[in-house]
Amino acid sequence: MASVEITGLKKNFGAVEVIHGVDLQIEDGEFVALVGPSGCGKSTLLRIISGLEPASGGEIRIDGTVVNHLNPRERNIAMVFQNYALYPHMSVAKNMGFNLKLSGMKRGEIDEKVKEVAGLLELDKLLDRKPGQLSGGQRQRVAMGRAIVRDPAAFLFDEPLSNLDAKLRVQMRSEIKTLHQRVKTTSIYVTHDQIEAMTLADRVVILNGGSIEQAGRPIDLYEKPDNLFVAAFIGTPSMNLIDASIVKTDTGLAAELSGGQMVPVTSNHPHIREHEEVIVGMRPEHFAMGGGGVPLSGSATLVEPTGAQTHITFDLGDKPATAVLDGGVDVAVGQPLTVSIDPLKVHFFDRTTGRRV
Repeated sequence: MASVEITGLKKNFGAVEVIHGVDLQIEDGEFVALVGPSGCGKSTLLRIISGLEPASGGEIRIDGTVVNHLNPRERNIAMVFQNYALYPHMSVAKNMGFNLKLSGMKRGEIDEKVKEVAGLLELDKLLDRKPGQLSGGQRQRVAMGRAIVRDPAAFLFDEPLSNLDAKLRVQMRSEIKTLHQRVKTTSIYVTHDQIEAMTLADRVVILNGGSIEQAGRPIDLYEKPDNLFVAAFIGTPSMNLIDASIVKTDTGLAAELSGGQMVPVTSNHPHIREHEEVIVGMRPEHFAMGGGGVPLSGSATLVEPTGAQTHITFDLGDKPATAVLDGGVDVAVGQPLTVSIDPLKVHFFDRTTGRRV
């Protein structure tokens, strides 16, 4: 295992800079997910760490050693790709042991190592099969097994589950998390799926336009997003973001939405001042029917029952908002809807800068 330290990392493609001075410290044994929209630079960053792409500036240290000048094999990392990258003419056992063979390890040692890892990944009954005889999930396990047998300093995962169907993705997600808890190897995992990132990682790094927007524990990103981008990106469905003005009322400051509805400003937002123009953030799952929170009303425009929950889109001021309510809710499109929210769970962002207030 090893720490990975990235300092001032830049990447240019011609005159275009796509990674803008990224700094990131990944601790020994930590599982870090790089997440963001398509084109944000997460896969490019991973390829630079692996040595498949050269950096245009900055340093990469693995276990304290600068590796910018080293080729991928010399960096002692193992990469798992989304397309598996297996040799179709080789058996599972030979695919898993191929890199060990190239490194000069003896046949008996290779067989022992492959057998040990195959047992860990429940591949021991598939060792004689070819990749074409395996399911997508089994192929992905073989790809992970090939990485594990090398006992690398770090694992790099490049969207390894994107080719799998939804049910298998959930299963493989659990297997990867369980695997990391067993082997405890430093892991960097790239995905565009924020649910994948939140459930797998010790720490999530959100990238946007080649820069880090925020890095932290999944729960911290969810409860205290630094800015509007993170607020909208983390959470499914996305956080409701409504324009408002701060006004003074008989009971203190409040955010006035268009249409006159009020959301009080609580004491955990001491820096908000009267007359400020803000964006109020409310997560759909924090709404409830009834309760002792702040009441907000509108007309239902879309009702989506899912069984355990009902998703309702309704007009809140001059913008649509989404509420995720437990159980079945007897509301039809066009009918009035009143929900409540705990004011302590409301977020405020500066309308000009987009930063959390």
